[in-house]
Amino acid sequence: MALLSLPILWAVSTLALQYAAARSQPRSGSQAGDCSASTFTAALPQGASVELTYSVPGGGSFGEGASNLGYPLNATNLPELCAVIIRASSSSTSSYRFGLFLPTKSNWNSRFLATGNGGFLGGIDWVDMAPGPHYGFATLSTDTGHNSASTQTWAYKNVEAQKDWGYRAMHGSVDLGKRLTAAYYGRDVAYSYYSGCSTGGRQGLKEIQISPNSFNGVLVGAPAWYTTGLMTWLTALGTWNLPSTDPKAFTTTAQYSLLASTVLSQCDKIDGLQDNIISTPEACKPDLSVIQCGKKGVDTRNCLTSQQIETAKKVWGDYYTSKGDLVYNGLELSGENQWDVYTLHGAADNFDTQWEKYWVYEDKSWNWKQYSEQVFYDSVRANPGNATADHFDISGFRSAGGKVILYQGLSDGLISARSSLHYYNETIKALGGGGVDDFFRYFQVPGMQHCMGSPAAVRAPWYIGSWGQPARLPGTAASGGYSVPGFQDPQHDALLALMRWTENGTAVDSIVATAWDDDADDLTVYRQRPICPYPKKATYDNQGNADLASSWTCK
Repeated sequence: MALLSLPILWAVSTLALQYAAARSQPRSGSQAGDCSASTFTAALPQGASVELTYSVPGGGSFGEGASNLGYPLNATNLPELCAVIIRASSSSTSSYRFGLFLPTKSNWNSRFLATGNGGFLGGIDWVDMAPGPHYGFATLSTDTGHNSASTQTWAYKNVEAQKDWGYRAMHGSVDLGKRLTAAYYGRDVAYSYYSGCSTGGRQGLKEIQISPNSFNGVLVGAPAWYTTGLMTWLTALGTWNLPSTDPKAFTTTAQYSLLASTVLSQCDKIDGLQDNIISTPEACKPDLSVIQCGKKGVDTRNCLTSQQIETAKKVWGDYYTSKGDLVYNGLELSGENQWDVYTLHGAADNFDTQWEKYWVYEDKSWNWKQYSEQVFYDSVRANPGNATADHFDISGFRSAGGKVILYQGLSDGLISARSSLHYYNETIKALGGGGVDDFFRYFQVPGMQHCMGSPAAVRAPWYIGSWGQPARLPGTAASGGYSVPGFQDPQHDALLALMRWTENGTAVDSIVATAWDDDADDLTVYRQRPICPYPKKATYDNQGNADLASSWTCK
């Protein structure tokens, strides 16, 4: 089968929205104080205008509902704030929109927070902005220059819109957003932060590469930073699993579940503790003959063909061209439960080929049967939208005092954990090969899937209060919809840890990740464990309760 359509890719947005509170339209009410267009108009340059200002009461809701194709759910349970929508021209033929949540003057923490987007979705992500004002941040989200859900037809022969998605809408929104924040409160922003995952991770890295002074600190998860290589790999991955009648093709989620359970049973103990979490996937070499059809003792009703096993090995392996050029890193062992996102449910001309159709070749008739490794070279040469965030020399950001926390789930079945490690290592190389711990730390999260969550059979600690995670828990209203319920401190909340590092110089030596009881109740902790700055790993003391963070140290 081919890849699933866009809303599932980098499923963060969709996952978060499923668990968000019910959709509702903004309540009617009078504008309060200076939450009016006139407050902001003077701060806007030519080509930018105020579309809407709205005073949201405490406990109220805000969003654009179904007219926002990418993010149709509204933010709920908001603190009292001023909501603003701005439209700004990015060229003579293109524009972008962004939204601001501005807390009351007494609740503003003098800081600014920009939040990222998911996949190629177009629209202001009000739901994932919502945690920001609970901290006291003036909070921003951009629509990336278009309004769309699953289709990428908007990019067809639209170079300006591609640039907006690639970098320009975020950069312009951040610049104007900080100006408007200062205009509203009558004083400058003290510190500026960023939080995003997947496409949002790429956006954050891209911004500090092109504009080192935009942010003081960035919290970046599972970044889809290598756009040209990633999108080529996705198409290749689709071809590896096609046609669906071929013995090499996975055709059911049950087959992926069988693969995942086999990997878990063989790789769990390698780190020295059987806890249903694979903490060192790089050290495991699973024997898949135990589930190979036709082998002695293997259940013929629950097995994989030898060709399917070879397909799995391709997905795990780094993908190189015949010339030896790396296209994209393979997925780590333990992410198999998410592989269906890329290979089941969809049509062969869906997400896996829209990149070629609308961005690289501008040919709507292009299909997966035309794929060859030349697609990679054509993609790199075109670099549509200048989206790839591969300017690894971020010395300007470092010199400005900026800080980076990069985090990555090791059970991510959508964005390669090795790709995040590759980015980290390339940054070290670009900065001269020395240490970067003074400003850049990379945290691996064993058992966490794409940006959030953990398989039911694993239940690894994954929650650190980062982008998209508060909306993932159904009971977050108990904590006001932000941070880590019951643990709103820098030891457990990655954003607070970043703030303390940026503003006070307290380096982030660990962050305690949390798993909730069945992820259905954010008040009952199932287990907690520290995640550590690479290359350190959480090490069990072999004495205490393994479900308590105090029984682990970073070594």
